[in-house]
Amino acid sequence: MKKILPFLFSFLGVFSFSQKIESLETIFNDKISIRALEIYDNKVWYSGTDSKFGFVDLKNPKNQKQIKLSEKKLQFRTLAQDKNSFYTINIESPAEFFKINKKDLKSEIVFKDTVKTAFYDALHFVNDKLAYTFSDADKDNKLKLAVFKNGKWSMITNDVKLNEGEAAFAASNTNISSTKNNLWIATGGKASRILKLNFKTNKFEIFDTPFIQGESSQGIYSIDFPDDKFGVAVGGDYTKQDANVNNIATTNDGGETWQIQASGQNGGYTTCVKIKPNSKGKEMISVGDRHISYSSDFGKTWKKISDEKGFFICKWIDGNTVVFAGNGKISVMRLKF
Repeated sequence: MKKILPFLFSFLGVFSFSQKIESLETIFNDKISIRALEIYDNKVWYSGTDSKFGFVDLKNPKNQKQIKLSEKKLQFRTLAQDKNSFYTINIESPAEFFKINKKDLKSEIVFKDTVKTAFYDALHFVNDKLAYTFSDADKDNKLKLAVFKNGKWSMITNDVKLNEGEAAFAASNTNISSTKNNLWIATGGKASRILKLNFKTNKFEIFDTPFIQGESSQGIYSIDFPDDKFGVAVGGDYTKQDANVNNIATTNDGGETWQIQASGQNGGYTTCVKIKPNSKGKEMISVGDRHISYSSDFGKTWKKISDEKGFFICKWIDGNTVVFAGNGKISVMRLKF
């Protein structure tokens, strides 16, 4: 990717840490809320409100395309991809699973969930042949999980029982993470726990966390695992965005136990965390509705590098470049180390 030209932006506080930010450019503006991103073919792909789906070219941001996947005003908060297609699911019932061909962007609905309580929180591909997505539970309070296998979507039965008031947040499509061996799902609300699926045994383990929890707005919003042992979780309370107690935690044993980090000393409510490629967890970036923050010590301490409002999701393009999206915009930041 060519060097991004310096951009005059309104980031409050960015100059305090300007040695960390080489440049930033807003490459897309629209009346849309974006909570899911994918990188493919040197383009940023997004899905969002009003049934919108599209891309912005990272090399030539003027090269953009947007389509509507439905005549209905659907709200998409998920996006994932395999080799040939993108997939996204609207959050309302009936939940429609859209498949979009990467070559011609033609879409089709390949699966439906018509249950009234259907509300899909995240969609994640483990590899080209395996993907998982989960919804808020039905009346039985069991984990509601769908799997993409052998080219098809289907609901799968499991024995995971959620607590009363335990759900998840469709905040940034990042409360699912995986390696070759395991899948992790983070919950929130009245209880904030980690559900770990072992691919070899096809069984779940459930782990409590010391995360802030107990209210419907509290809990883990985003997780990331670079390997089978180390992981990070971020979140908080979206009704109290400045609150920063017990809203960041890390694990060194695959999610079984969690250690609270930077309690009372971080940017507050956080919707997305992403570990820097090839850093093995040492470096990571996070974003919330009111801040962008960075850690270079496995999540133990955090430095707020921007007070910008309105970003919900971030994704590394490479080891120096991060794309952000949220309320009406997509922006690209180049970091200097």
